Amino acid sequence: MIKLAAVPGPTHPTNLTHSTDPTHLTHSTDPTHPTHPNDPTHPTPLTSPTNVANLPAGRVRERVLAFAFLLAVVTYLDRVCISAAAPFIMDDLHLSVLEMSVVFSAFTLAYSLSEVPSGRLGDVRGPRRVLTRIVLWWSAFTMLTGAARGLNSLVAIRFLFGAGEAGAFPNVARTFSRWFPIRERGRANGIMFLGSRIGGMLSAPAALWLVTRWGWRASFVAFGSVGIVWAIAWYVWYRDRPDDHPAMTEDELAWIQQDSHPPRRHDGGTPWRALLGSRNLYAICAMYFGFGYGLYFYFTWLPTYLIKVLHFSLIGGGVFAALPFLLAGIADVAGGYLTDHLTRTRGLRVGRCYLGCAAFLTCAALVFASTLSIPAVAKAVLLAMALASADLALAACWAAPIDIAPDHAGVMTGFMNTTGNLGGMIAPLVVGFAVERWASWSLAFYVTALVYAFGGIAWLAIDPTRPIALDRPPLSG
Repeated sequence: MIKLAAVPGPTHPTNLTHSTDPTHLTHSTDPTHPTHPNDPTHPTPLTSPTNVANLPAGRVRERVLAFAFLLAVVTYLDRVCISAAAPFIMDDLHLSVLEMSVVFSAFTLAYSLSEVPSGRLGDVRGPRRVLTRIVLWWSAFTMLTGAARGLNSLVAIRFLFGAGEAGAFPNVARTFSRWFPIRERGRANGIMFLGSRIGGMLSAPAALWLVTRWGWRASFVAFGSVGIVWAIAWYVWYRDRPDDHPAMTEDELAWIQQDSHPPRRHDGGTPWRALLGSRNLYAICAMYFGFGYGLYFYFTWLPTYLIKVLHFSLIGGGVFAALPFLLAGIADVAGGYLTDHLTRTRGLRVGRCYLGCAAFLTCAALVFASTLSIPAVAKAVLLAMALASADLALAACWAAPIDIAPDHAGVMTGFMNTTGNLGGMIAPLVVGFAVERWASWSLAFYVTALVYAFGGIAWLAIDPTRPIALDRPPLSG
C-alpha cells in the first residue's frame, strides 16, 4: 500500500469540535486560529504547523493515490512501447527516420489538441466516468497499433490513440485537487509520476522481449490489455467527491479539506476570462513546453540512438533506455517530498518555482555535456541524469496549477499539458530533420538544452501564491 505520512500537528493541545457540517472545524483552545479553515481574514500559513490535529494516514486517499500510480504505469507502458519497437516497425513497414518521426508526432498532435477538452470534461462530469472512458479508448487503439499495414494506417491509429490518452493526467490533477490538501499534493504527484517512470522503465525491456519472442505486433496487444482491467476497477471503486465514498471517515474528510473550502458540485461553468487573462497560465505553459520538448526524446528516439548511434547491443540498449526512467522515478518521489517541504518552510514560490528553475537549468547543462567527446556509456548516463534532474521538478510542475486553480484543475493542467505536448510533437521532428539533413545528433541535443533552459527561466514568471479562482484569498508564500 502506498503511504502518505501525515505532517506532524501542533505541539499544544488542540480540541476540534465538529458542527453538523463535517468540514467546519473549531479550535477552542487557540484564539489565533481561524474558526473556519477557509476564513479569508485569517489565511492558513503554509509555513506553520497544520491547523488540523495529527491524523493517521488516510486509507481511502491512499487507495486513490494507488489508482493514480497504476494509471501512470499503464499510460507510459502504452506510450513508450512504440519507441522500443520502432527499429522493428521501420524495418517491417519500410519507414524512414523522418516517416517514423511523423508517426511519433501524430500521437503528440492529437494528445495536445485533446488536452483542454478532456480536462474540462473531467471538471464538469468528474474523473470517475471520464477516466473510465478514455482508458478504454486508448487501450483499444494500443492493441490496434499491431494491425497497422503501412505509414498511413499507423499514423491514423497513433493519432486516435493520442486523442484518447490526452485526458489522463488532467483528470488525475482534478482528482488530487479534491482528495489531497496543499501540503500533500507534491508528494501525491511525485508518487504518481514515479508510476509513469516505472512504466517507461519497464516498457523498453518488456517491449524488446515481447518483440524478439512474438513480434512487434503482439507486443501492442499485450500492453493494451492492461488498461482495460484498470478502467473496470476504477469505475467500480472510485468516487468523485471524498464525502460520497462509503469508506470515508469524518477525520479523514476534515484532513483533506483543511486548507480549502469544501469541493462544490460543479455547476458546469468555467471562468474562461479569468483563466485566459492570467499571466500564470502562460508562464506555466511556457515552462511545460520546455519540459515536454525534452521528455519526448526519451519516449521516441532514445532506444534508436543507443542501438544505432552509440552501438549498444539489444540488451545494453534496453538497459540504458530504462535507466533514465529509473533515475527519474527516484527523482519524482524525492522532488515531491522536497517541493512540499520547501513550500511549508519557505513558501510556495521557493517550493515550486525556484526548485523548478534550478532543476531545469541543471538538466540543460547535463544534456549539453552529453554531446562532448566521451565514451558511449558516459553519454548514456548523462542523458539519464538529465531526465532525472528535470523530473525532480515534475511534482512541482503539476502541483502549481492545482495551487492556482483547484476548482478548475482539469482545464488548467489541460492547457499546461497541451503546450508540453506541442513541444513533444516538435521534438521528434527536429531530431529526424537534424539527422536526415545534417547527419547530426549533437545539433538536436543543443536545441534540447536551449529549450530546457527556456523552461527554467519561465519558472521564475510563475506566482503560485495568486490563485485564479475569484473567491479565494492569496495564499501564503
